[in-house]
Amino acid sequence: MRTADTPLTTEIPIDGMTCAACAARIGRGLTGLEGVEEANVNYATARAVVSYDPDRVDRAAFSATIEKLGYAVADDDPDDDAADRELAQLTRRLVTSVVLTVPIVAISMVPALGFSGWEWVAGILATPVVWWVGWPFHQMAGRNLAHGSTTMDTLVSMGTGVAWAWSAVALFIDVDHVYFETAAVIVTLILLGRWFEARAKRRSGEAIRSLAGLAARTAWLEDGTEVPVDDLQVGMRFVVRPGEKVPVDGLVVDGASTVDASMITGEPVPVPVGIGDEVVGATINGNGSLTVEATRVGGDTMLAQIMRLVDEAQSSTAPVQRLADRVSAVFVPTALAVAGATLAAWLLTGQPAGEAFTAAVAVLIIACPCALGLATPTAIMVGTGRGASLGVIIKGGEVLEATRQVDHVVLDKTGTVTEGRMELVSVTPAPGADGQVVLCRAASVEALSEHPLAEAIVAAATDLEPATGFENLPGLGVHATVDGAEVLVGRRRLFDEVPNDLLAAVAKAEDAGRTAVVVGWDGTARGVLVIADRVRSTSAAAVTALRDLGLEVTLLTGDNERTARAVGSAVGIDRVLAEVMPDDKDAEVQRLQAQGHVVAMVGDGINDAPALARADLGIAVGTGTDVAIETSDLTIVSGDLRAVADAIVLSRRTLAVIKGNLFWAFAYNTAAIPLAAFGVLNPMIAAGAMGFSSVFVVTNSLRLRRFTGYRRPTATDEDLLIEPERTNA
Repeated sequence: MRTADTPLTTEIPIDGMTCAACAARIGRGLTGLEGVEEANVNYATARAVVSYDPDRVDRAAFSATIEKLGYAVADDDPDDDAADRELAQLTRRLVTSVVLTVPIVAISMVPALGFSGWEWVAGILATPVVWWVGWPFHQMAGRNLAHGSTTMDTLVSMGTGVAWAWSAVALFIDVDHVYFETAAVIVTLILLGRWFEARAKRRSGEAIRSLAGLAARTAWLEDGTEVPVDDLQVGMRFVVRPGEKVPVDGLVVDGASTVDASMITGEPVPVPVGIGDEVVGATINGNGSLTVEATRVGGDTMLAQIMRLVDEAQSSTAPVQRLADRVSAVFVPTALAVAGATLAAWLLTGQPAGEAFTAAVAVLIIACPCALGLATPTAIMVGTGRGASLGVIIKGGEVLEATRQVDHVVLDKTGTVTEGRMELVSVTPAPGADGQVVLCRAASVEALSEHPLAEAIVAAATDLEPATGFENLPGLGVHATVDGAEVLVGRRRLFDEVPNDLLAAVAKAEDAGRTAVVVGWDGTARGVLVIADRVRSTSAAAVTALRDLGLEVTLLTGDNERTARAVGSAVGIDRVLAEVMPDDKDAEVQRLQAQGHVVAMVGDGINDAPALARADLGIAVGTGTDVAIETSDLTIVSGDLRAVADAIVLSRRTLAVIKGNLFWAFAYNTAAIPLAAFGVLNPMIAAGAMGFSSVFVVTNSLRLRRFTGYRRPTATDEDLLIEPERTNA
């Protein structure tokens, strides 16, 4: 129940934002309302999250403020169809712009293609580019100006509009130069950047949709009735058959089985469950039948909580300010003022109106953001392209700024530091026993089991014998008859007596964090099989590389303490946190952030999704789940953790290139503006200078193609083997 001192929180979907500056402006407007404690506007998700006192302000005031700023409150959050329509519309505009701009540039810039009256043809082709394709820029510029603000849309609109208008007038007054190609090229290049941005935004909701897709749609009640999951209530009992998903969280009241809970724990070993054990919705039942009593349904289930964590983490991420938008807040009005002052000064000094207008147009053209439009997209395209060739997928420019200050890397264990696959390490026979016979009989029994550890044992055996009378012993192991002998495979508790040699082998394996499986027949233990999860051969080198970058490293896992410590020791990580659940991982990231750290999270499972979204930089291992990949900012395709260091270095270098591009783009324009204002640069030379700045930006971006990274061809390292504790054979 809400108390008088507890603020309410609401989410508001917003239409009309085109850049991070829009989000910042809306955030300032909402925060300025009396009764609003905090307002975070996320440009990527197109939502505002507002904490407020309902006794002092209401939602209607939020809507009024947003509309007053020139934006709109959407009825519902954008769906897939809306995102598809937006991208399709941008694609149509971009294709149209390219098709029309190419011939404009050709006939304008290539003398051999010139002909009498080409200016009219260029004008006819440029008109739809500037006024139809570029209409969203003009619309947003007008909206911003109506509310007393300017962005890059303002420069695009003013630059292209004035260049087109001057050229259109020049057609009738027989002036030598027209600038239709300049206007068309600016629109095309800026629109190309917006198209890439729209594609990235379209993916923002896929993580939540993937999580929602995990849930079961129906449930079978005890009487055999199939009902929708939404109809289940706390206390109702349902049956989960072998291989089915558990519909909701509940308590087992009958039956025994194993449950694949990797979507919650992130660990590969299924968990044995029986009467009195809890099961979680969306986990997958093994080969037993369970009767479960619902304890949490609807929005209270673990899956629903994970979905909320991912959603909240994505919404609370601080908006990344575009460097160009930040600088243009000063640069744009300054350029406009200089153009106006230039026109006025020339006229007041008695200069001809044509020359005055020419100088003013030159100022606007030299100030046009053509190079600004290329500064970020080209660096991102080259940087992400080079990253892809190195197995590093950078999702977009939004993630780059976070890498600059990252000082703490949190690594998930299973599937990230380790391969997440079980493998037989060794066979220790009892005195007088044959190791091959021990392995053969164990594998013959385990061939009838679906346990991952059983798969590792079977994979290591070369020969199998027929087994009959297979029985699963929940929590202990399995047994069957092989070649007339009653073979037991599982925990040492299955045997009344275990030889000292085998006890020593079990202790040694468990001390190393591995799984020890005892095998015997006729009531006597005959050998020990040791199974391990393979630590990636590159993990230790990756940790060293991260430390070389000045980063602290933490190992975070849902596995047991002993195994986690063993893995940490093997790869050189001292700070290890074990037995953590998804919300604990998310909380640990928040705790580090509260201490002032900028955190990068590396994971591969659904259970890592909230922490990946919460972290300043989320890095997913590509061998993991789609949810982890979609929630992250960076994806490591190969699973080689050294690529994490590559990703951070490449992202930082790409960001540095973007900054350099923006600096030189502004520097060229700023240096040339005074020359244009004094008439030294006519519009054609101004356009040439603008073009040269664009060439410089592209060339600077191409330097990223030489990035090599940490991974070099080396001799194969001997793999380290570590295993989580086995809970059932």
